[in-house]
Amino acid sequence: MTSPLALFASGASGLPPATPVEFASLVLPRSPNTCLAAPASHPGFKHIETPLYPMSPAALIDRLLRLADNMPRTTRMAHWAERHQAQWVERTPLMNYPDIIMAEAAPAPGGASLFLYSRSLLGYHDLGVNRARVVRWLAALAAPG
Repeated sequence: MTSPLALFASGASGLPPATPVEFASLVLPRSPNTCLAAPASHPGFKHIETPLYPMSPAALIDRLLRLADNMPRTTRMAHWAERHQAQWVERTPLMNYPDIIMAEAAPAPGGASLFLYSRSLLGYHDLGVNRARVVRWLAALAAPG
């Protein structure tokens, strides 16, 4: 449970501790305040399909870590190197709402696949913020560099 004081905090302050996610068994909430990007091979529901990345899972999650560390209002909460998984909080600019972003790079034939999940901790609707964030992060990954 997120404390109401989390709205007055910064970074990960006031939030529950980060825990790894099992993307294979992830059940999305009924609320429209999430966005899951997953590879085509993922049998569950996904909002966006992620491409195959021509690199190892370790290289992919490292690239995402570097990109996310430079995103505005974004704080890394955890990195589980052995799982190729990480978690961040990004706070909204106006109201300081904390949104959680989780990512995992997985081995795939010819490279690595990516799970990227963004969800609001507060409220029912998000006005498309989580989807826009996932699209922005995926575009940053696709950019040369």
